[in-house]
Amino acid sequence: MGPSRRHPGRNRPGPALGFTAAVATIDDVITYLEMRTRPVSPRIPAPAAKLALMRAEECTVSFYRYLYETVGTPWLWYERRLVDDAALRAEIAKPTTEIFVLYVGGVPAGYFELDTAAPHETELRYFGLVPEFIGRRLGPFLLQAAIDQAWLRPIERLWVHTRSFDHPKALGVYQRGGFVVYARNPVGFEDPRLRGILPRSLSHPRLPPLEVK
Repeated sequence: MGPSRRHPGRNRPGPALGFTAAVATIDDVITYLEMRTRPVSPRIPAPAAKLALMRAEECTVSFYRYLYETVGTPWLWYERRLVDDAALRAEIAKPTTEIFVLYVGGVPAGYFELDTAAPHETELRYFGLVPEFIGRRLGPFLLQAAIDQAWLRPIERLWVHTRSFDHPKALGVYQRGGFVVYARNPVGFEDPRLRGILPRSLSHPRLPPLEVK
């Protein structure tokens, strides 16, 4: 789950991002999902590993950037790379921002971030695993933990978005977790590799290769 324009409402797909013809653009589709009641499906057992899920209280900017960039770079997360330290510190220090980190054998393996600012709903704003821990059945387990945490509040709706550049199994994981698609929004954005926001060498099946200077 990476960068997007906010789309909290059910019937308000935002406009596609526009750029001039001289700027290389990338086509993307953002899929928005929601759940209106807490799921009652069977519980996902914890993977066989030494696991710990802890809230990052008073999370430092450096640790947050480590999580965001390590988890998100393979999937083109870049928006928070554009935010300076002061603004990012203010955002993650909000009492309505909840950041939880999954540790496996004492090593950070993934995280999720909830935005609880709205009175009757919560956004699962960021969610993902460190690349080395993908494929170990940790994703569904961590998503279950995120859903549990979100529904501790008296909310009426939990929502999330995923992009076509996210992990190819992301949409299915969300749907199996109890989310339902309510909107899709095609967008375009400037290739973040061209301005040095992400490495020029970054590869992705949906990205054209760039010459590494």
